[in-house]
Amino acid sequence: MNLTANAQAGFLSSFGYAPTGVWSAPGRANLIGEHTDYNNGFVLPFGINFRTYAAVSLRTDRICKVVSEIDSRVYEISLDDPKPTGLDWALYPLGVAWVMRDKATSGFDCYITSDVPIGAGLSSSAAIESSMASALNELWGAGLSRKELALIGQQAENQVVGAPTGIMDQTASMMAQNDAAVLIDCQSLEITVVDLGLSKHDLVVAVIDTQVSHSHAHGGYGSRRTSCEVGAKELGVSSLRELSLSDLPRAQSQLDDETFRRVRHIITENQRVLDTLIALREGHLASLGRLLLESHASMRDDFEISVAELDLAVETAMATGAIGARMTGGGFGGAAIAIIHKDKLAELANNCELAFAKAGFKAPRVFSVTPSEGAKREL
Repeated sequence: MNLTANAQAGFLSSFGYAPTGVWSAPGRANLIGEHTDYNNGFVLPFGINFRTYAAVSLRTDRICKVVSEIDSRVYEISLDDPKPTGLDWALYPLGVAWVMRDKATSGFDCYITSDVPIGAGLSSSAAIESSMASALNELWGAGLSRKELALIGQQAENQVVGAPTGIMDQTASMMAQNDAAVLIDCQSLEITVVDLGLSKHDLVVAVIDTQVSHSHAHGGYGSRRTSCEVGAKELGVSSLRELSLSDLPRAQSQLDDETFRRVRHIITENQRVLDTLIALREGHLASLGRLLLESHASMRDDFEISVAELDLAVETAMATGAIGARMTGGGFGGAAIAIIHKDKLAELANNCELAFAKAGFKAPRVFSVTPSEGAKREL
């Protein structure tokens, strides 16, 4: 049974009638550009072929109910309630509804199923938000654009869930296209579709899910964001986007060491995203690989968001013949990505399993992802 049918069947079982429709949205992998989004910088993510499906029907009252395949409990809020709290994963879809409540015509019933790995840095949360926002936009006749729906997903995550994330994940989930990455200028929200061109070289994007779960609603992510805000303020700019490589000597002289290293990551990462566009456009695979490795080193040493499992994943991928590899996502766990020949995927999985076992780590999950389209109605 496919996931659209799963969502239909789950809705019928949970609520006793058939849903009006099923909407889906992809998780995302970020090729390069980490923690640059909330600094108004550049990111280059793509939608992946793992999606979240939301089966939804409107109710006649103002109650919103959600249930999922992995949690049969029914979570509910009223659109007239104050901001929802304490609803576990259900804060993501119900947070979207709460943010959109001024567009609401009624409450709804919703059943959610997904094959996006949770806690792997592949943005399972944005996939939930984007599928929910797409469904409500249509059912409520809200008439909002994809960019506006992405902003609603971000507001739900920031204001309701309490995770200080930027706009990248939701924009990627809403705007993704097949066989391409999406360059997002997080200052203007301008979108540029970028052909990856990997398949013509028989290359795939491998994901090495370390099985180390992370959460953006806690500690490390927020402290990094605060460091960036402090650095921008001390350097007299509204965001680190306004700075370039030529500003690094001044930053080093004005900032304490830790804040400087946080700022250096953002400035150099923005430049790496722009350099990656050139490498992709000109087909310079060696340059692309070098940029991915430099990005990982910057996140490990300057931003300090990698963990031993992620470092080992990158090292193992390179030893297996990847052209480049880096951790992806917010850090402190999750996944690394590697660009590698499709015939080496099984060897990579085996090598990672052996390396992780030798280090005493939990066995990783290794699989390839295909750049796939953004949020859509399935049924």
